[in-house]
Parts: sequence; structure tokens; C-alpha cells
Amino acid sequence: MARALFSHCLLVSNSSPRLASSLRSLGGKNWKMSPSIRRHRSLIGHSGCGFRCHCSVSLSQTAAPETSSSSVRKRIVSGVQPTGSIHLGNYLGAIKNWIALQNTYETLFFIVDLHAITLPYDTQQLSKATRDTAAIYLACGVDTSKMQASVFVQSHVRAHVELMWLLSSATPIGWLNRMIQFKEKSRKAYSRKDEQPQPGDENVGVALLTYPVLMASDILLYQSDFVPVGEDQKQHLELTRELAERVNYLYGGRKWKKLGGRGGAIFKVPEPLIPPAGARVMSLTDGVSKMSKSAPSDQSRINLLDPKDVIVNKIKRCKTDSFPGLEFDNPERPECNNLLSIYQLMSGKTKEEVAEECHNMNWGTFKSVLTDALIEHLHPIQVRYTEIISDSTYLDKVLAEGASKAGDIADATLNNVYQAMGFLRR
Repeated sequence: MARALFSHCLLVSNSSPRLASSLRSLGGKNWKMSPSIRRHRSLIGHSGCGFRCHCSVSLSQTAAPETSSSSVRKRIVSGVQPTGSIHLGNYLGAIKNWIALQNTYETLFFIVDLHAITLPYDTQQLSKATRDTAAIYLACGVDTSKMQASVFVQSHVRAHVELMWLLSSATPIGWLNRMIQFKEKSRKAYSRKDEQPQPGDENVGVALLTYPVLMASDILLYQSDFVPVGEDQKQHLELTRELAERVNYLYGGRKWKKLGGRGGAIFKVPEPLIPPAGARVMSLTDGVSKMSKSAPSDQSRINLLDPKDVIVNKIKRCKTDSFPGLEFDNPERPECNNLLSIYQLMSGKTKEEVAEECHNMNWGTFKSVLTDALIEHLHPIQVRYTEIISDSTYLDKVLAEGASKAGDIADATLNNVYQAMGFLRR
């Protein structure tokens, strides 16, 4: 990670040379950037975007994990903010891919309710939205019966907040000041768009500046091997990786061993899982803008729980163009490419099959085909959601079991960090 986490889902600087210099100076003159960080910089580049939500089954070669003969599965963590209304972009860009990931990895999926309070929110709706989001996860196919998948609420595992505070002591303020999300989201608190927000401004809560540290805690707490990330989450994952390396250097190794610990690295340094090209779903009213819950018009998105008549109406009214035929990848036809891509993902067909099927269609015919595919794909999810949300006993049990499993992993990490940082043992 929706203000999805890394979908946490999770991004450092637009100026890499300066950042590399600051990392060396802030960590002490003997502190050097590790080879894994240097490799990661070349992998993901240096341009920053924002945080939230996160995954893919089709991985780039650089991110693909090696097949292990061990029975121990690699671990993935990811989450999404409790909006209570997940749209098609969230589903296709993140949740749908989680279903496949759980067959290969140990997966921890959580609702990041602590992140939801960094901006003004409705206290009366937070609890309901959290339950609704969890129910949608399960309705989409996250299967906790596999024993390799868990769904839980972030605030139900208090180690997230504890580790955040410990990590905050090792996080240079300069790293946070460079985060793009802080600049973008804090600017919304101003009536004048030309004003530049600063960390000391009274209209901006400190959590908006420091939440990337909580995101790092979300990931590092579970010794995650991989984090599914999109273009808008690269900067946060880079910060997480660099913070893990920094803490490992400051407190790990022989220093930790002298305090009675095992020595070595305190945290795993997680690798990115890169989404496949084409997983980005755009607005129905503007083919160059990402589908988003924050868009003022509900007409711009298909929500997973939209009833049939609403879906029919939204597709009927969605923006198209006046070119003849339908085609992928024409830069002059962003809406055409977006709608064809949605149809491809909803129907399960290949890009070549969709191109062959639709190239001679007019918009009227295609919209009918697309509508049918959407309704057919979403109907089972909607039915399952209704069953889950009406069975509070079942949902509470799933969340409690997920939090218990996550808590066991988190507590082990947290105890190691307390020990390595020199705290008196309880």
C-alpha cells in the first residue's frame, strides 16, 4: 500500500548525489552506503512519488526471487488504508495479485488504520471502514485457511507503534523533509496553492511528516523478504531499505552480540516486487489520470461494490474518442488504451486476443462487452462480501487470528531491537 501502503502499500530523494552524501555524514564518517542499497538505487531509479498499496504476480527479472528448495517460504507484507470503498484500480493494481502471491509466499495483509489518521478523517467511520476493507480482502480471495496468509488490523499489533518510535531515533530529519508525499499532502491543508508547507506549520500534523517511519516499521517488523510496490511507492521502500541498513550498522553486528544478542543484522533489507506493465488503471473520465478515490466524481471509478445498474451507467458515460476502431498503446488515445486494458484484465484474455477481438468494434458495441465482463467478474466478489460482512463472528475471528500470528513475529523482532539498542530487559 487507496492510500495504500506499500500497496504499504511505501518512497528517498530527487537528488541522489546529495542524499548519498547526507547518508554518509549523518551516519558518521565511517558509515557507508551498503552494496545492496547501491544495487537498489540502480534498480528503481531516483525519482520520487508517493506511498500506498502495492503488488504484482508478474515480476521483473531484477525482482524475481530465486526458487528455494527449503520448505520455508519467503515472506511478503502489504496493506491498504481503510477507505471502506475499494475501486477497480486498487483491486487490479494490488489485491487481485495478492491472491496469486499467497500460493507462493507467506503473506501478511493488513489494514493500515494508523496511517489513516495522518490527515483529517471521520472518527465515526474509521471502525466501519476498517471492517469493510477487511471483508473486501477476504471476498476478493485472500484465503487465511491456507495458513500462509493472514489478514489483520495494523493497530491491533501495537509493536508497529513501538518500533516506529525506536526507528525514529535513528531517522535523520533530512530524509523525511525530502519525502514527496509530505509536500504534496500537506499542501492540501492550505487555501493558497502557491504556499510551500514547512514541518513547523500549524496546519500540518507531525504524523504526516513522520509516517514514512511507521511504514518502515510495518515492513521491517516482519523481517519481510519482499514488498510489492508500484511507481508511487518506490521512494518509501528506498527509505525503508536505507533505514534498515542504518540501524543494522548502528546497533547490529558485534555491538549487539556484546549485549547478549545473536549479532549480525537486526533487520532483513527487503527487496521490491515490481508490478507488471499495464497494471495501472486510469480514470473513466480522464485517461491520463490514475483512478482514485480522491477524485471528486464517483463517475471516474468503478467501485468493487457498485451494483449492476451503476456499472452500466458509468461505462455508458465514460470518456471515449472519435477515432475509428479500437487499439492499444496509441498515445493519442489514452481512454481507448485504458478501457481495453480493463477489459483484458476483467476477461482474463491476452492483450493480443483483445486486440484481435475489438479492433473493428465501435464504442457502443465495446461498452456493452466491457460492462458484461465487469459485472461477471465482480458479482462473485460482491456476493461473498455480503456474506462476510453479515457474519461478524467469522470476521472478528479472522482478524483476531491474523493479529495473533503477526504479533508473534513482531514481538520477536521488537525484543531484538530493544536488546540491540541497550534497553533494560523486562
